[in-house]
Amino acid sequence: MRKPKTKGKSQENNPKSFRGKRTEKREDSKSNRSFRSRPKRNGGGGRSSGGRSGGGSRFKKQQLDPNTLINKTLTQTEKKEVVTRSFASLPLHAKLQSRLKVKKFVNTTEIQDKTIEMILEGENIMGIANTGTGKTGAFLIPIIERLLYNKKKNKSIVLVPTRELAQQVETEFKSLTKGLQIYSHCLIGGTNINKDVSKLRREAHIIIGTPGRVNDMLNRRALKLFDTTNLVLDEFDTMLDMGFQQEVLKIVDQMPNRQQTILFSATQTEKQKSVIQTLMPEYEKVRVSQGESNTDNIYQDVIRVESPEEKNQILQELLQRKEYRKVLIFLDTKRQVTRLYRQLKKNDFRVDEIHGDKSQNYRSKAIQNFKSGKIQVMVATDVASRGIDIDNISLVVNYHIPGSQESYVHRIGRTGRAGKEGHAITFVQKSGSQSAKPRQTKPSS
Repeated sequence: MRKPKTKGKSQENNPKSFRGKRTEKREDSKSNRSFRSRPKRNGGGGRSSGGRSGGGSRFKKQQLDPNTLINKTLTQTEKKEVVTRSFASLPLHAKLQSRLKVKKFVNTTEIQDKTIEMILEGENIMGIANTGTGKTGAFLIPIIERLLYNKKKNKSIVLVPTRELAQQVETEFKSLTKGLQIYSHCLIGGTNINKDVSKLRREAHIIIGTPGRVNDMLNRRALKLFDTTNLVLDEFDTMLDMGFQQEVLKIVDQMPNRQQTILFSATQTEKQKSVIQTLMPEYEKVRVSQGESNTDNIYQDVIRVESPEEKNQILQELLQRKEYRKVLIFLDTKRQVTRLYRQLKKNDFRVDEIHGDKSQNYRSKAIQNFKSGKIQVMVATDVASRGIDIDNISLVVNYHIPGSQESYVHRIGRTGRAGKEGHAITFVQKSGSQSAKPRQTKPSS
């Protein structure tokens, strides 16, 4: 496969350029080739004898150089045309075909085209694909297909890193299975535990949830997975970044009849290898992206300020620009989020806040209002940097320098989605000026 051609687009005279000193552009390393490996299929069953490895730690605190948070030269990769098949040409049940037609699903995406039939054949899958490429449909469609033929022997559990992503997956599942008498339960934190226990008394063919709440239900013996044969880990890289490794492995221990494991990830790193080997010694790897956190399409800059007052003034000036119709602002702590939210609200901005102390109903409503454009600004902790599907975010603002490179990449990845051009800025305190030093907190699920 030839290397993709790239062409640089100068941004030195960009009318959208931000206040701050001009520094050299940041250069990101790229992988030259994509590949697909095809090891032998694993027969399923329990984990390998290698045991657990790694601690599943949270993002490691580190001091970031502000100069590495600048990228004023966007790189556009020439995309090759990918020819995929129509859903009508796939060997799917007539009832599922009917639902796909209602939803106006005409052609598969690349990841769907490469994985749906492999999943139907029982292969263990490691799929590498960026957000917005149709990963959810890639695993839900074959799961539903098998349930239409045998509901008792094809039960599945889908684990995701955040509550919001779990709700998005369940919404899509319900839309695809409307009228098919196939049922799901969504288990996430921030909801009533007793209601979860009660609803688990009713049969479900698929469980969708976050690792924490699923383990809670297992510990209470409200959930049993002895007859659940299929495991899906969506946003697998994010799950490890957020420290869910041990909780995931505890869930796997409760699946003695596991026959198939499906992992989807936007990135591929060395620290994933031992966990993947533990979960599935043999698997198919399908890659439709380079497996790197690519931020080359995001215009990045820093704004150096003398004081919190100056920072707040500049922020409000940015929010008044017409091009920034949807702005996501990240802060480190819940208290900082609430303080800034109140300041912006007082100045008549259409703004809301989300963090781990907010109820799930509040968070869901706030995100829906942000998606619809009812509010312009969302102020959030890192809970909003992972697994939330919001299109067309105009600008991401780091109110303080993030505590790690991983956190920075996840945050700014909310803009510039699906290859579109994005914008991100980071406020930096000038040397010698006084400011309260932000502290790092654990991400909320």
